[in-house]
Amino acid sequence: MTRWRAILPLCLLLAAGAALLAGGVLDRFDPHRLLADEGMLRSGIAANPVLARFAYVGVLTLAIATGVPGTIVIVLAGGLLFGALEGTALSSVALVLGSLLLYLASRYAFGPGGREPPAFARKLREGYAAHPVTYTLALRFVPIVPLGAMTVALAWLRCPLWLFLGATWLGGTVSLFVESSVGAGLAATLASDGPVTAGRFLDGRILLPLGAFAVLTILPLAIRTIRSRLRRDD
Repeated sequence: MTRWRAILPLCLLLAAGAALLAGGVLDRFDPHRLLADEGMLRSGIAANPVLARFAYVGVLTLAIATGVPGTIVIVLAGGLLFGALEGTALSSVALVLGSLLLYLASRYAFGPGGREPPAFARKLREGYAAHPVTYTLALRFVPIVPLGAMTVALAWLRCPLWLFLGATWLGGTVSLFVESSVGAGLAATLASDGPVTAGRFLDGRILLPLGAFAVLTILPLAIRTIRSRLRRDD
């Protein structure tokens, strides 16, 4: 009964995430749908600026806390509606709050009282404990796996709370700025007059953020390649 009580918060969060996915909540943030409703959404934001921002932070916090994949569409919406800088700031708040909720639930679930982990798992924890700052920053800056899964993994590795919050804010904000810039760039490009063609997207507001995101995406492969070559040279 004690173990069930320990894992209950995490199970509830994951169940809420499954319910959100099943309910098609993320479909409401489809870029085409957002662009079609952009005028109405901007009018609503202008009429209720504070409430609109609280609502955005709340929705993104809930999505991150429940481990829902594909939260990038919500971040893109934030960039579209609030601009790159403000969208990044709002998304950063939601990122820290949502990740903290999922982290605390995971730490509680993986706390004392469970079964002894196998030898391989103990080695992973020992290796992480030897260089926690390096590994945590690398995992947060390099988008290897979905954010929710990485949060649960860091909780299982017993990442210190201060380090988790710092790395989440620092590493996450970099990615959020790129994603928010993509959303803001799409809004600015599509707001100009003229027919919608592929050529309209070929400007710096779109290409620069996408190029930065591509660099972040291929960074893990580059790191592995450099390490392999260094080992062969030794």
